[in-house]
Amino acid sequence: MKLNTARIALLAGAVLLNVSAASGHFRFRSDTTAVQDTTKYVSPYAEQNESCLKCHGQARYEYTNESLGRQVKAMMCSERIVRRDEYYNSNHKSFSCTDCHSFEYEKFPHPGELRMEQKLNCLDCHGGDETYARYHFEAIDTAYRESVHFKLEEEGFSCWKCHDPHSYKINIRNNENLREAIRYDNAICLKCHSNYDQFQLLSDREEINILNTHSWLPNQASHFASVRCLECHTKVDERMPVAHLIQTKDKAVKLCNECHSQNSILMASLYKFQSKEQRRDGFFNGVIMNESYVIGANRNEYLNNLSLLIFLGTLGVIGVHVFFRLKKKVTHKSDKEE
Repeated sequence: MKLNTARIALLAGAVLLNVSAASGHFRFRSDTTAVQDTTKYVSPYAEQNESCLKCHGQARYEYTNESLGRQVKAMMCSERIVRRDEYYNSNHKSFSCTDCHSFEYEKFPHPGELRMEQKLNCLDCHGGDETYARYHFEAIDTAYRESVHFKLEEEGFSCWKCHDPHSYKINIRNNENLREAIRYDNAICLKCHSNYDQFQLLSDREEINILNTHSWLPNQASHFASVRCLECHTKVDERMPVAHLIQTKDKAVKLCNECHSQNSILMASLYKFQSKEQRRDGFFNGVIMNESYVIGANRNEYLNNLSLLIFLGTLGVIGVHVFFRLKKKVTHKSDKEE
């Protein structure tokens, strides 16, 4: 890869790693300024990045053509547009453009051979680093290589097909709005699986109608809004924050009780990041009551107590009724004997 230096900023923003690809020299520099995760975040490289975003940050760009001696306006290819608001809210917001792209891009017009520049993958930055050990990137890579997507790698499938490095952000484990998190994650899948133009870049198969292929699913709209595609189409691995082993369609979850039961697979996937304070009898009742139906889990502590009171009250009424019936019977028998 044609990189003179790549500064890999850690997600916590506490350390910047400077890597010289040319010399193989690694240098660490501590940085005491914490990166605040907020929409008002101001990148230390904002001014430097703007030299790229002044063209790549919008659909139309303008430049001086020295050969023609005039200003030229042109449309930016949609795949080359980086939205500023999305980038500065993404996981990689503390990076400069040249942390991942060659410094040669600082020249304009860009040298044509840069189009063939090899892209970094997740393990180039996150692999073999104890800072990221809890995310199990190596296990994620292993699972990906066993998934149905890996066979498309020669056609151009990579981490970036799902996780756009300019906009992707951690969602499911940081978002308190579960419905919003579900929409965000499902949109990643639907970017290809509901857009045939994108789908054709990786497959010669005929167009697939998502609604038709899921016609067997009862309450289809409700399921699509309440669970992620990953819940049914991946093999759960509790080591990983999110499962990456996408399975073939014949292994997709289709039995109701796999989700709607006490041992629901949702507990190890969709609900695994919800607050432990919401646990009741092994279930995330507060979450589940609002988002989906799980047999044996949809209970409420107050309703449980009320039900118990009603049950005990009913037993009490029956007991009183039996007592007076027996008393009346004994009294009637005594009167008869007299």
